[in-house]
Amino acid sequence: MLERFHLEVLAAIKEQGTLTQAAETLNLSQSALSHSIKKLEGLLKTPVWKKEGRSLRLTHAGEQILTLANRVLPQFKHTELLLSQMAKGEMGSLRVGVECHPCYQWLLKVIEPYLEKWPSVDIDVKQEFQFGGLGALHNYEIDMLVTPDPLYKPNLIFIPVFDYEHRLVVSSSHPLAAQDHVMPEQLSDEVLFSYPVDPERLDIFSQFLNPAKCTVKQHKTIETTEIMLQMVAAGRGVSALPGWLVDEFASTMNIRSLRFGESGINKQIFLGVRKGEEQVSYLQDFVTLAQTIR
Repeated sequence: MLERFHLEVLAAIKEQGTLTQAAETLNLSQSALSHSIKKLEGLLKTPVWKKEGRSLRLTHAGEQILTLANRVLPQFKHTELLLSQMAKGEMGSLRVGVECHPCYQWLLKVIEPYLEKWPSVDIDVKQEFQFGGLGALHNYEIDMLVTPDPLYKPNLIFIPVFDYEHRLVVSSSHPLAAQDHVMPEQLSDEVLFSYPVDPERLDIFSQFLNPAKCTVKQHKTIETTEIMLQMVAAGRGVSALPGWLVDEFASTMNIRSLRFGESGINKQIFLGVRKGEEQVSYLQDFVTLAQTIR
């Protein structure tokens, strides 16, 4: 009963708001578009839209079809793109989503040799998603998700790439710099610098401070790693970053890193892909290469 065309029509109506603009978007006449929907409404025995002046408003039935359209149409477009590239002898494209700020700098080290090995693969890196990283992967906005916090779903798989330790970063002249590890209560008078991420998604809060019912004096966000570490080196506050990232800056900056508690916060970087696509040659090789780079 429902066809792809119906999904495209309702998606266009929702986006454009009027029958005229929707018809132009789909390269159809208004009468052809309207006739198709009237035929569908006859089969469904319920209206899918209502006119409000020059605009159209989707009914409850229309919204249900739109929900299906938002889920299915990206999959159609993704598959058609792959088939078109195959027909032209092209390898394809790889859209990589990055869910953690420091992972972007690691990703750059992977991309350079990968592009040399796979010159026919186009790479696009996305850091902001309409549905969040997991939603973007599920809805075919991206083909791979780089994340330290996987959420396992039946149609997705997450491949571990490397282990690392999340560490507290302080100035070399900070009183804590002489210690091997820090305890939660020792940060109560500190200014914490972090990337602009919700506190509940920051490991220093979720795995260290909150369980001990402790917090910091002040929490400030900074966009870039370099500025954040410059602030720390100047004694303006502390930060929490992956140990591998801190090591890259420690030789040239006045900083030192400490373990969180006696056992530390141990993490992993994962690459998430849709099930069934992990064997795609150029995607599989990206994973293999990523597992060799720190």
